[in-house]
Amino acid sequence: MSNTRIRTAAAAVLVSLLGLTGWACDRASAPLAPPTARISANSLESSRASLDAGVNQDLALLRQVTAQFHDFASASDAGWSAAITPCMSDPEGSGAMGVHYGNPGLITDGTVRVDQPELLMYEPEKNGRLRLVGVEYIVPLALWTSPTPPRLFGREFRVNDAFQVWALHAWVWKENPNGMFADWNPTVSCANAS
Repeated sequence: MSNTRIRTAAAAVLVSLLGLTGWACDRASAPLAPPTARISANSLESSRASLDAGVNQDLALLRQVTAQFHDFASASDAGWSAAITPCMSDPEGSGAMGVHYGNPGLITDGTVRVDQPELLMYEPEKNGRLRLVGVEYIVPLALWTSPTPPRLFGREFRVNDAFQVWALHAWVWKENPNGMFADWNPTVSCANAS
C-alpha cells in the first residue's frame, strides 16, 4: 500500500475518531512479542547524555507508564486499541515509524501530557508479532487553541499537514540514531508488515 493511501486511510480513521465534520487533509492486531532486544545500556546512556535532567526524568516516566504496553492486550485494555495506520515508512528512505495504535479518548481531548501519549508505535517482526518501539503525541490542529505550538520534553510539536495534527515522536523503546524526537527511525522497518 502506498504511503499516500496509508495517510489517506489513517486520516479517515482520525476524522472518524474525532467526529469532526469538515476536518480533512490533502493526503492522507497482531499478537505482540515480549519486550526483548531493548535498547542497550550503552546506547541508552549515550542518547541520554545529550538531554537535560528534566527531559530524562520525563522520559523515565514515559517508559514507566508504557512498559506494560509491550503486550498489546494490555495496551488495548488500557484504551490504545484503534488502528490508526498500517506500518508507515518514509518514501525518501529515512526509516519508518511502524504501526500506530491510538487511544481515541486522548486523541480527542486536545491536551498533551508526558504520561498519556495519544499513539503507540509498533514495528512488525518476522514472526508476525509487533514490537513496541516508541510513542507519538498528537493534537488535532482544530483542537489546539493556544497561539504557540504544544510542547513536551522541552520541544515544540511540529505540524503534520498530511494528518492535520501537531505531532512529536519519542523513541523510548528503540534507539533512533537521528535522535530521540526525530520523525523517522532508520532502525525501524516495515519489511515484515503483512
